[in-house]
Amino acid sequence: MSEITHQTIQDGWFREISNMWPGQAMTLKVKKVLHHEKSKYQDVLIFESTNHGTVLVLDNVIQCTERDEFSYQEMITHLAMNSHPNPKKVLVIGGGDGGVLREVVKHEGIEEAILCDIDEAVIRLSKEYLPGMSEGFKHPKVKVHVGDGFKFLDDYKNTFDVIITDSSDPEGPAESLFQKPYFQLMHDALREGGVITTQAENQWLHLELITKLKKDCKEIFPVAEYAYTTIPTYPSGQIGFMVCSKDPNANVKVPVRSWTKEEEEKLCRYYNSDIHKASFILPTFAAKALQ
Repeated sequence: MSEITHQTIQDGWFREISNMWPGQAMTLKVKKVLHHEKSKYQDVLIFESTNHGTVLVLDNVIQCTERDEFSYQEMITHLAMNSHPNPKKVLVIGGGDGGVLREVVKHEGIEEAILCDIDEAVIRLSKEYLPGMSEGFKHPKVKVHVGDGFKFLDDYKNTFDVIITDSSDPEGPAESLFQKPYFQLMHDALREGGVITTQAENQWLHLELITKLKKDCKEIFPVAEYAYTTIPTYPSGQIGFMVCSKDPNANVKVPVRSWTKEEEEKLCRYYNSDIHKASFILPTFAAKALQ
């Protein structure tokens, strides 16, 4: 079998170059290319790196590495789940690698967790190459729907306690998931007191986009806040989240449910109740733009 090649890999290094982060690029040393295909929606590359484990790349942009994925998966999930007093029914839009599902089902009160991802290739290949993330698919309370999350949401009203949107960047198949009509659909699909989190880009690179996102969210949800996590292999080492609630009295900056310290150490490698609170504290330039 001939060696798999890809245009982003030169001289043994993967290069993540994009107009979304002009003038900078992330590089990872490649040990072996494991898989490459063009799905119906995007270019899918999976390679084994020398220092970050297996890496999933969609349309030439890193989606996750085994070394640091837990930071993102835990934060986008538990910021929402622990801001709701009793989440029973959860919807994940995107997240075809299974990482968010893995985190959702750590909450014992869950009765149903539905995942809707547009690209079956991401689900299929994650099950094959990212077993530590895709283990969430095996849980008996999980259901999977392959399709457009925007259209899927349109069929549901007053149904979910928590909706988590684990999307790629606002180019290509995920573009509609950053627009105001999508947030209205999420709002309408939530039960009373429902909570959402969405991937909300990087304050160093996309402050104008984040400012618009927060403005749109505040016009739909009575509570809308921006939080962030650190993650080395995402652009500029950070990624943010919009955390919104239908409950006007909610304070999503403080968890309404929490594990014991022993449970946190057993269940999580990044998230804890203190970092939940700290993640909403922004540097002055970002806080000023988003006030």
